[in-house]
Amino acid sequence: MKTFSAKPLEVERKWYLIDANGATLGRLAVEVANILRGKNKPQYTPHIDTGDFVIVINADKISVSGKKETDKMYRSHSGYPGGFKEISFRALMEKTPCKAIEKAVKGMLPHNTLGDQQFQKLKVYAGEKHPHEAQKPIAYELKGDK
Repeated sequence: MKTFSAKPLEVERKWYLIDANGATLGRLAVEVANILRGKNKPQYTPHIDTGDFVIVINADKISVSGKKETDKMYRSHSGYPGGFKEISFRALMEKTPCKAIEKAVKGMLPHNTLGDQQFQKLKVYAGEKHPHEAQKPIAYELKGDK
């Protein structure tokens, strides 16, 4: 019996719609990352992009547990002197709520060109509306808490 290996041209992609209203950030990000990688499919192959497209709506209504609302910090450095920036979770949610989900999911994908390919299939929107009705997305129910 030979080992199955998916071929890039044979992969069928679906569109999933996930409502983030009341969902916990980390638990949501895990499920989104698994769909983007294709781990929910039987033909999953680690070195091939077998994942599906994911649309996340209501990104502004996600929650975090404990004191992360005030204590969680997002840090970055440009590499230049004085190039250190940091922003709290609460400030990030007020400024651009989609970034919190994008950063959480991006950290769970491979850190290479394959991960970049998979990350491009993620579409995050702060409100209820999204411009992807033509793709007929399938509503996806989160397994965890809500």
